[in-house]
Amino acid sequence: MRTKLLTVLVVLITLPLTAQAAPTAQAAPGAWGAPGAWGAPGDRGATVVRDAAAVPEATVVPVQVTGPAASRFNLVVMGDGYTAAELPKFREQLDKHLNILWSIEPFKSYRNYVNVYAVEIASPESGVDCDPGLDAPKRDTPLQMGFWGGCNPGSVQRLLTVSQAAATRYADLVPGTTSANRQILAIGNSATYGGAGGSYATASGGNALSALITPHELGHSLGGLQDEYDYYARGDRGAPYQGPEPSSIHHSLLTEQQMLDQHKKWFRWLGEQSESGGTIGRYEGGMYAGSGVWRPSAHSMMKVLGYYFDQVSRERMTQRLSAKATLFQGSTPAGPVAADQVVWLQTLHPVDHELDVTWTLDGTPLPTANARAVDLAALDLAPGKHTLTASIVDNTTFIRDPAARPTATRAWIVDNSQSTTTASTTAPTSTAPPTFAASTPTEHPVSADEVVYVETTQSATAQPAITWRLDGAVVPNPGNDRDLALAPLKLTGRHILTAQVGADTLAWQVDGVEPTVTPTMSKPLLTVQKASGPEYVYDDTFTMGLSATDDNPATSYRSSAWTETVGTTTTAGRPTHPHRSASRPRAPRSTSWCTANSACREWFRGTTCRPGTGVIWSSTAR
Repeated sequence: MRTKLLTVLVVLITLPLTAQAAPTAQAAPGAWGAPGAWGAPGDRGATVVRDAAAVPEATVVPVQVTGPAASRFNLVVMGDGYTAAELPKFREQLDKHLNILWSIEPFKSYRNYVNVYAVEIASPESGVDCDPGLDAPKRDTPLQMGFWGGCNPGSVQRLLTVSQAAATRYADLVPGTTSANRQILAIGNSATYGGAGGSYATASGGNALSALITPHELGHSLGGLQDEYDYYARGDRGAPYQGPEPSSIHHSLLTEQQMLDQHKKWFRWLGEQSESGGTIGRYEGGMYAGSGVWRPSAHSMMKVLGYYFDQVSRERMTQRLSAKATLFQGSTPAGPVAADQVVWLQTLHPVDHELDVTWTLDGTPLPTANARAVDLAALDLAPGKHTLTASIVDNTTFIRDPAARPTATRAWIVDNSQSTTTASTTAPTSTAPPTFAASTPTEHPVSADEVVYVETTQSATAQPAITWRLDGAVVPNPGNDRDLALAPLKLTGRHILTAQVGADTLAWQVDGVEPTVTPTMSKPLLTVQKASGPEYVYDDTFTMGLSATDDNPATSYRSSAWTETVGTTTTAGRPTHPHRSASRPRAPRSTSWCTANSACREWFRGTTCRPGTGVIWSSTAR
């Protein structure tokens, strides 16, 4: 197809995103790393459960630890079909998957909520079952992963299943994690395109698109989202939908006006510019039906590989991720407190905003301005007992349903007849000087639009004072805030940020230098030079290479990332995007990867999405 616009027409990759569907452990030190196809149309495909033989020994590696497992969302990733000699390959592929995940909302903004643990298992044999065809051999692997729904002739090739029993046993090796606070992701040693999203998510590790499969499958497993495909078998449009109003939050039979009138489905998002292109509205097709049912966006993570979650799906993913973590990360112990005590709490810390904290005394709000502590001695309490309540609310713009906002409360009984010197119920007061107890990691640079946080040791008599400095100059902190939002400072270039409590100091490098992406194009039919950069016209097949660089010496990217676009397919085995290496495993300031689709919007100026055809963009990098 030739466009009249003097730009590149990049056809989006629309491969099906796959299906919904007592060992000993060794601890190893870690480093910072950082229902899909259904069994049949209308039939939720759960991952296959098979009897597991003797389970090989495994090594649990903490890849990213942001806090105690009991109070975090824990992503437990395990590899299958990697021999002992191939475990470095598993680590490299895991790093790639995580770097992509951290660039996609809500994982990007809520990375601090997530612990990541790798369970490394040396497989007796390399590979997975029935890869790539049903006539391929079955492999002796710990998780018994296999394509074709576990070598089922009635399934589809892309359905990569795992033994839930075996995966659960290995996940149980990670201390502090349970089914309530973790999500299991199994990565198979294969270059074949595939994955699944039942109770546990799966993805192949070595396919060029594998890292983009993972967030889609987590949409199923974590978010309970359904596929938005209008087909089940690729190239064969699905039959019309014949059922009742779907229970799916992102599929409906209602018109836009009915949604607004009845306050149902995605009525709060109608008319908004979609994060995945176009506007939030009503687009026909989904749940494998070609017509008769509607979805919110023309394209989204749950329909087309490479797009972001649209707002409707992102809202659900934010809710589910937050629900597996604990908003209260610490507080004054529950129970009676003295009338002159300092009552404190600690919250979780999103990367891009603060959680809101309100305090009430006997139901009356206190003017605490989002403070994390209340000095009861300053309240001039009336005689008797009072109830002090703290509420934490995440007022993220990702969630518009007030009833769904992550919220937590905690209460204390204040006894005005008691003081910290006389109350037997008051927690012991430490006389040790205050120190930092937790913080935004200092091992890697922070972005110029992040919210940096610290937490300190606590006292019942005073809230330790925090002093923030940027390049040696004090940053005003009238509220003694534990969070410092960098975005309002409008920083460019490089800076040194420090936080001090008592004699303890932490320091971060603030990276305000934008990375650059340089495209290399195959020979076009026509090149037009413009002030914003060259624009190209192609007819049919073309290739594009993306080379990403960053001036930070701790950063490196894989270059020569070539994508060959032919219609709607991509040549298997070729890397489609550069990735941030393990030497700088941080959540990127902008998207740290690029494919031939709308994800390039954060890297290239002048991007517009054309629903149904792809993305039009120039080569000018930011």
